[in-house]
Amino acid sequence: MIEIQKTFRQLQDSSRAISNLKFFKTAKGEYGYGDLFLGIRMPLIRQLAKDNIGLSLGNTKTLIKSKYHEERMLGLIILVNKYAKCSQDDKREKLYQVYISHFKYINNWDLVDVTCPHIVGKHLIDRDRAILYQWAQSDDLWTKRISMITNWWFVRKGDLQDVFQIAELLLGDEHDLIHKAVGWMLREAGKKDMKRTEIFMTQYYRAMPRTMLRYAIEQYPETKRQKYLKGKI
Repeated sequence: MIEIQKTFRQLQDSSRAISNLKFFKTAKGEYGYGDLFLGIRMPLIRQLAKDNIGLSLGNTKTLIKSKYHEERMLGLIILVNKYAKCSQDDKREKLYQVYISHFKYINNWDLVDVTCPHIVGKHLIDRDRAILYQWAQSDDLWTKRISMITNWWFVRKGDLQDVFQIAELLLGDEHDLIHKAVGWMLREAGKKDMKRTEIFMTQYYRAMPRTMLRYAIEQYPETKRQKYLKGKI
């Protein structure tokens, strides 16, 4: 056990850890099956990540591989912070490669959502994004979610070239967490360019699972929302 883990585990809250087991769906057959928690809140994790940005890359990997959910989060946020502070392309490439080689441990929605846009999205903003399309066709739930949520970084910058194409690839996915991810990114795309988003929505909304559709149209005026929900667009 590395030193930061010793400090981290002294902060655990057993009652919160137990409630997290239910919140993150850890029962047999659920998406987070087998995960373990310390019960440490996100603001504290973020502060510790900020305070430990100088942690060696080897020890950062140790955290990412931890059996405890919050330690994996801590390691991933440290990696995000390292990437944000780094200005050298070769070092950024190394950090990106560390991230994508540890997908096995990025295995719940919060671990994906909090981190992938800030490393994968930032790294691919001016690079070839073909890898996202490979990930979108993966059999792994979290790899597919990464392919979609990475677009949050692009959309924030007004770059919508991939969000619609990857959303189309994932339309037929069966998992609720992919439905939510696609709907969320389409909602964000609509904030940047409603005209382009509505062209996509008009073409595909009837094929969308209900959860995906509800997420995508959440910000629409109520009259328009009802037309989408009733299939009258």
